[in-house]
Amino acid sequence: MASNHYDAIVIGSGISGGWAAKELCEAGLNTLIVERGPMVTHLKDYPTATMHPWDFKHRLQMPEKILRENPVVARCYAFSEATAHFFVKDTDHPYVQEKPFDWIRGYQVGGKSLLWARQTQRWSRYEFEGPARDGFAVPWPVTYQELAPWYSHVEKFAGISGNKDGIESLPDGEFLPPWELNCVEKQIQQRIKENYKDRQVIIGRCAHLTQPTELHKQQGRNQCQARSLCDRGCPFGGYFSSNSSTIPWAEKTGNLTITPNKVVHSIIYDEKESRASGVRVIDSETGASAEYFARIIFVNASCLNTNLILLNSTSTRFPNGLGNDNGLLGHYIAFHNYIGQISASYDGFEDGYYYGRRPTAAFIPSFRNLHKQEANFQRGYMMYYSAYRGRGTGDDSIGADFKTAQTEAGGWGISMGIQGETIPRFENHVRLSTDQKDKWGIPQLITSVDYTENDKLMSKDFLQQGVEMLEKAGCKNIVAASPWQAPGLDIHEMGGVRMGADPKTSLLNKWNQLHACKNVFVTDGAAMTSTGNQNPSLTYMAFTARAAQHAVEELKKRNL
Repeated sequence: MASNHYDAIVIGSGISGGWAAKELCEAGLNTLIVERGPMVTHLKDYPTATMHPWDFKHRLQMPEKILRENPVVARCYAFSEATAHFFVKDTDHPYVQEKPFDWIRGYQVGGKSLLWARQTQRWSRYEFEGPARDGFAVPWPVTYQELAPWYSHVEKFAGISGNKDGIESLPDGEFLPPWELNCVEKQIQQRIKENYKDRQVIIGRCAHLTQPTELHKQQGRNQCQARSLCDRGCPFGGYFSSNSSTIPWAEKTGNLTITPNKVVHSIIYDEKESRASGVRVIDSETGASAEYFARIIFVNASCLNTNLILLNSTSTRFPNGLGNDNGLLGHYIAFHNYIGQISASYDGFEDGYYYGRRPTAAFIPSFRNLHKQEANFQRGYMMYYSAYRGRGTGDDSIGADFKTAQTEAGGWGISMGIQGETIPRFENHVRLSTDQKDKWGIPQLITSVDYTENDKLMSKDFLQQGVEMLEKAGCKNIVAASPWQAPGLDIHEMGGVRMGADPKTSLLNKWNQLHACKNVFVTDGAAMTSTGNQNPSLTYMAFTARAAQHAVEELKKRNL
């Protein structure tokens, strides 16, 4: 038993789990990461990172049989012959879709930090004040001012590129030099500036090292090469991941232990001590069970799995799941609205091109319902667009003529999309199946999450505004569409273990502690009270670092 005791346990090794481990280890805590997937070591375990398309058996395409057997993960933009080994297959890890929900998962050390799209924007005060102002969800127990120093803390370490744009609804951060808009994107940027006083085009802020600092070099990371092969694992460490950054940093302290291939069954609750004492795990390869013990536990299994673990952590004190006195655990699941795409073409600029494969796009921060409710829907949305040139003349040539045609650049095309905030609703929830279990005997998760009329009205507004903006920018052949995709494919699921000041209406306090079990912290997407319209990962990082410091302080005071 003694060998199974630690100061802290972190469940999950993705973006938030890696940050929890780094902060706790740096503070001197003997920390265990429990990861349900296999070990992935930076550099060593990126088997396809330097392969060319012709090195793959199917030239990066997935065989039809695999696509048929895995209809959910097959819909993910990053799923290919080069990345399939980092994705969970539908056939291996089933769940119950009461309503269509595409649950995209990556079970390995590093989790989806190897696969994320790396866009990083701070929330503003408008997101934190939104629920109280507009009367939905519950008020956030944290303000932007309280989280701002932690945004700075994680930005400096992770490495975020971007401009200081001076936008109230998208606060500036600690930035490395930005990527550059290409000539057509700049033209559209200028036209939007001329036609709209409330809208500003910026280059996307992303977790890529455009100019590594000494701190990044100490991590063993180097400049981004603009290869756009990020989801294979980056051997340069050019983008932020747990594997290249936080986990190796934690290992340097000598305080980190990682145990891969361990599926967490539940958290152990000590009835006598009125606190969590550890976790029960099942070895994913042998089926053997084990228990690990610690003074504090960080649950960072990724939003839905965090909900699953807490729901399955039952005891005499918590018959409906750990901390679930109010019956709200698993409810108020929300996500981001991606329903809406616009394409167009742009004449001219035939002498212009661009270098490399830039890892970000042009962004237009939210401008709807910003200062007050003014539209026929609640909350707002970000817009993003890219201008690009295809290659090839499009004729039917073959051989040498075909190769020659591929050296010629085609005309300019434009692609624009929406990333919108959704309203958390009690009806949108996850729960445990009473009759279906996985291969380790753990109840399967049931997802019951859907869109609302508010989401449809927001998407309609985006299409109207986007078309108008592109018309004024001089674009041609504009086509607007609303291709349906199930919730979940945005891979931004949030909620279920939301933060709040009142234990009657929330599960976590302002420090991400369970109201009813103070030595358990939740700092991944499950903790989110509302979703904002920004990409969420940077906010998870900031909350995690803040909660870890609080946990250490409370341990020193012997309060945990």
